Amino acid sequence: MFFEFSKVFGFLLAPVHVLVIGALAVSLRPHSGKRALSFRLMQAALALLLAMLLAPVGNLLLVPLETRFPPPRSDLGRVDGIVVLGGAVDEVTSGGQGHLSVNSAAERLIAPIALLQRHPQARLVFSGGSGSLMPGIQKEGDFVRQFWRDAGIDKGQVLYEEKSRNTHENAVFSKELAQPMPGERWLLVTSAAHMPRSVAVFRKADFEVVAYPVGFKSTGSLGHWYVPRSAEGALGNVESAMHEYLGLLAYYLTGRIDDAFPAPR
Repeated sequence: MFFEFSKVFGFLLAPVHVLVIGALAVSLRPHSGKRALSFRLMQAALALLLAMLLAPVGNLLLVPLETRFPPPRSDLGRVDGIVVLGGAVDEVTSGGQGHLSVNSAAERLIAPIALLQRHPQARLVFSGGSGSLMPGIQKEGDFVRQFWRDAGIDKGQVLYEEKSRNTHENAVFSKELAQPMPGERWLLVTSAAHMPRSVAVFRKADFEVVAYPVGFKSTGSLGHWYVPRSAEGALGNVESAMHEYLGLLAYYLTGRIDDAFPAPR
């Protein structure tokens, strides 16, 4: 039930949804004597929404997440394996169109192409089933398999883990499939903001990995002030960051990770 609850509450607690639902709720029920308070609450919700659109709120929230595990140096040394987490495929659109359609996490699928060219001996594991609550959605691996074959990096040797529905299951099922040996050096490829939770989950599963973050969305600096280029990007960054903070909290409270905000060690 954790998976189902996480999806439902994750949707309801998205910042934009919270503000819009809150503003709508107070506007529909302006009880006598409380109209002034209801109006102020609605104004506050709309002001926060405007701040997300006109100020780099998303950047401020993303920087601590994306800088927690910096990219490794260019000389990676020995690499025995690479685990790539799913989440880059738009499953609904891909299924409807019949070909791969990616989202803002597309770098998760692109980075392994260069990595395998530099480390052809490394084993590659893709971990991702379907994170949708809707039945009958085609799994990510179906589309990733064809993409990597077209890119020339999958000649039948790539392992696909297609049962996982969340980050916890990514770690557990990837370890079962990869069977990493003591002393091996495995890279973990996922979005930079998702890396703290991902590393913590893999540690909990006793699968030691080296963080290889991709898909950065922040400037990397809290002091970088700018006006977001688009409403979609501004609100998307806030939602991505809050999704990870809520995910860290939920995973910590349910014992899926040992540290509330994991750090390199």
